[in-house]
Amino acid sequence: MAKYLVIVESPAKVKTIKKFLGKNYEVAASNGHVRDLPKSQLGFDVENDFEPKYITIRGKGDILANLRKEVKKAEKVYLATDPDREGEAISWHLASALKLGDKDAKRITFNEITKNAVKASLKNPREIDMNLVDAQQARRVLDRMVGYKISPVLWAKVKRGLSAGRVQSVALRIICDREEEINAFIPEEYWTIDVTLNVKGEKKPLVAKFYGDENGKIQIHNQSELDAILKEIESCEYKVLEVKKGERTKKPPLPFRTSTLQQEASKHLNFSTQKTMRLAQQLYEGVDIKGSGTVGLITYLRTDSTRVSEEAEAAASEYISANYGADYVGGSVDTKKNTAKIQDAHEAIRPTDLNRSPAIVKDSLSRDLFRLYQLIWNRFAASCMTPAVYETTSVTIGAGKYRFHVSASKVKFDGFMSVYSLDEEKSDRVFLSKSLDETSELTEEEIEPKQHFTQPPAHFTEASLVKTLEELGIGRPSTYAPTITTILGRRYIVKENKNLYVSELGEVVNNIMKEAFPEIVDERFTANMESLLDKVEEGTVDWKMIIRNFYPDLDAAVKAAEAELEKVKIEDEVTDVVCEQCGRHMVIKYGPHGRFLACPGFPECRNTKPYFEKIGVACPKCGKDIVLKKTKKGRKYYGCENNPDCDFMSWQKPSKVPCPQCGGYMVEKGNKLVCADEQCGYVMEKPETSEE
Repeated sequence: MAKYLVIVESPAKVKTIKKFLGKNYEVAASNGHVRDLPKSQLGFDVENDFEPKYITIRGKGDILANLRKEVKKAEKVYLATDPDREGEAISWHLASALKLGDKDAKRITFNEITKNAVKASLKNPREIDMNLVDAQQARRVLDRMVGYKISPVLWAKVKRGLSAGRVQSVALRIICDREEEINAFIPEEYWTIDVTLNVKGEKKPLVAKFYGDENGKIQIHNQSELDAILKEIESCEYKVLEVKKGERTKKPPLPFRTSTLQQEASKHLNFSTQKTMRLAQQLYEGVDIKGSGTVGLITYLRTDSTRVSEEAEAAASEYISANYGADYVGGSVDTKKNTAKIQDAHEAIRPTDLNRSPAIVKDSLSRDLFRLYQLIWNRFAASCMTPAVYETTSVTIGAGKYRFHVSASKVKFDGFMSVYSLDEEKSDRVFLSKSLDETSELTEEEIEPKQHFTQPPAHFTEASLVKTLEELGIGRPSTYAPTITTILGRRYIVKENKNLYVSELGEVVNNIMKEAFPEIVDERFTANMESLLDKVEEGTVDWKMIIRNFYPDLDAAVKAAEAELEKVKIEDEVTDVVCEQCGRHMVIKYGPHGRFLACPGFPECRNTKPYFEKIGVACPKCGKDIVLKKTKKGRKYYGCENNPDCDFMSWQKPSKVPCPQCGGYMVEKGNKLVCADEQCGYVMEKPETSEE
């Protein structure tokens, strides 16, 4: 009979860990959390110092009953849930639900599911860390408080089962702010000049880019500035003024932490944050490898540390030396880029064994698992290697007082790039002859001016949103993927070709949150809350103090919002559209995708149709009304009501005011009106009144 019981979170880990331990050990899974706040109520007692009321999660009764049987048989119980706040809290809840107080029960943690790590953890058992538990309790109660107090206000305002969240509402605001920035952006014209030069004695020509004059860099803003420069250059000879040769090194990347893994998997593999975390969880918990059985391939996946253990560094040096050569072995992994927010309890995400190369495990993994494992393996191997060295050449060419530049670089020593070469490195190669010097004779073959316009900030992608949330200190490794999944699931934002766009519903919710709960959607406030939770984890702040300070302000804001927002409660708006089935005037209603037209005779008449709001502007192509429409995924645009006969569409709101310069139509960008024709580029202030 097994004397020892090891309780883990996931059934997938049971198989992996079972094979490391002898017959004296039984391994069982809790399937995640077993207790939580009740769904039907606030879940904590405001009058009793915000004490949480935990209940057994529905469906977990049988799991707990089976675990109790195993506990009775065992002499000693080891709680081996994940090595983070959430895992610590699950262990604490298990200890309570299984009444382990009178049992010899200890907490063990391991950063990777390998034989050495698991056995080492059994030699170093400890008590449950209540600071970690309290940090998780504080986060859970804060999130419940925000969600359960604010969501009913949104229901009253927008009449849908919407939700607010402490982190999700800030993420939504960040995306909305970016959309406003993009919509208000006014492109500015600029020009570049490329000159193709023949070098005497060389077959390949040289392409040089305009830089400026002898005093420094010059920006060419318009055609007249360009023409003046071209006129002066016309009569000039081109001369090589300087050839500079040098070297530059490119440092290897740091090993992955959760946010950088999500970003790179999105960029290179086109994975969503949710998919990346799901696959990484499988690699961590264990995969069947031919000839080895179930093996945990990577270390713990929720981490904001880039630290690597000395053993892992030593093993990496040995592997790199044997497979790539001593010249490729780097020093210790540089962790200087870590920020002050880092909880350094974990290591970076790395392979548990570098000898298990992607090629060796490829046949045992599905395509996506293999691609993610290969990315993690390559990144870690690269982080332990030497920098890449480039040979650089920079040429300055004179044409009268003006200067042109040519730069080229070639890899002298590939270093870490032998395993991890980023897309940025695959730029066009510039040919430069070794014989090029100040005596080389140059003749102009072609001069090519190009007109450009500055571009607005890019729309957020999941990867860039994760990067921004991390930089602002909002959320933690475990929250990025669920936050994005929630706001996508609520249809507050939509995803098209990797880009995230705000839906009409998202705009409505964000505006209410900014108006009624400005503190909740304030980036600095949310980041400060995260640092307070870190202090609870460190044991320097009492978790109840955070709740005591936060609740009164939230409660007051909710009461004020209930009173004020009731006055602007949206009623069904009657339209002049007649229901073709029963003759009643149809009304505007809100659905999960935004507004639609419905017959007020429901349930007798169930007729519905899309609602297109007229904006009071005539279509510049056919003269019919322009209406506000949405793509299939919910992104707003302006189109002609005569579609498909008329194909007019614009992402920006068209204006009644015609362009005074070219007569075309103008669009609204913030407080400006801009000609829709970039070549015209006319800009004017938007009239203060509503476009009379």
